[in-house]
Amino acid sequence: MATKHPPDSQPSASHGGRPPALKPEHIAALHDIVTERAQASLQEIADELHHRCGIRVCEATIRRALRAQGIVRLKPTRRVYETAAKGPKRYGYTAAHRREDVAPYGTNLTDAEWELVAELFERAPGQRGTPVHYSRRELVNACSYVLRTGCAWRLLPTTFPPWQAVYKAFSRWVDAGVFEQMQDRLREQWRSRMGRASTPTAVVIDAQSTRASPQGGESGFDAGKKVKGRKRNLVVDTMGLVIALTVTAANVQDRDAAAAAVVVAQACAKVSGLEKRYTDGAYGGKCARDIEQLRHMRVEVVRRPGNGTTGTLQAPARTSEPTAEINAGFVVLPKRWVVERTHAWTERWRRTVMHHDRKLAVSAAWVWLAEARMLLSRLAY
Repeated sequence: MATKHPPDSQPSASHGGRPPALKPEHIAALHDIVTERAQASLQEIADELHHRCGIRVCEATIRRALRAQGIVRLKPTRRVYETAAKGPKRYGYTAAHRREDVAPYGTNLTDAEWELVAELFERAPGQRGTPVHYSRRELVNACSYVLRTGCAWRLLPTTFPPWQAVYKAFSRWVDAGVFEQMQDRLREQWRSRMGRASTPTAVVIDAQSTRASPQGGESGFDAGKKVKGRKRNLVVDTMGLVIALTVTAANVQDRDAAAAAVVVAQACAKVSGLEKRYTDGAYGGKCARDIEQLRHMRVEVVRRPGNGTTGTLQAPARTSEPTAEINAGFVVLPKRWVVERTHAWTERWRRTVMHHDRKLAVSAAWVWLAEARMLLSRLAY
């Protein structure tokens, strides 16, 4: 924990020399910034002060000003997480988890669901090309079956069209971006139903590393998560609905252009008027400043309460318990929990738990289809 420094009661009289860099109105702005963003770094505080007051100072000046006001950075101490004995855990499905009277498969689209997206898959009247041999609805049902069960294309049940026809249609839809278009349309409809604007103004970004099968394709090793495979970079709105998505090798850092700037550029190109972005420390620093300059988007880094690197800015004189202990378990983080929940939604489908495809575009298409199916089930009822 940082040592306490008594606040200065009155500033000493000036004896000439260079005038102070921060005036009383700047000090008041610093108090407001620290109150709103207690876990922000000194560089982030300096950037926010420049945004509010139009003055640019270095980190050392910010540090001296905060210490003069009695504001220091406190590092919380961790305690061992203890769980109470609640008896043996129960695993497995119960009657509440089962769906009754679903035939032939629970993954098939209902009439109401198909009506919402049929336009994207059906051929327009008078369009030239080979006559349709199989129902487009049955092809989409087959793709949904593979997504939910994670089976190989060759192991599709015989009740569906031949797997060669299903795979060919799936490849064409991936190249045309049909699944992404479907999810974009359903996202706007769901936001309108929930009383939100069709396009958001704030987004949340995060990455998740998942394993890759020996099938082949681009992959890498994430040394931080100890995962060998690929990494999904998601940009979601404040409701957790995906706006932009990129899939890279797991060894690509979050803040690199291939992982951060590209997916943010996709989100800005798709949704105009984005004003704020919430992220974790992996996208902070130079990456956050570059995005603010290039995309004109405010970036707010949300850190964990027990972050041992930055700590929390507090005034010891006003804090009753400055060394409050924190649990070593899970802590819900403001704004960031939304994208974490989206990652959990994606992994409900067995095809997205592990990357089985060689092409990165196919891995991304499975995520688009999974998110679209989730929105379909909401909008149809």
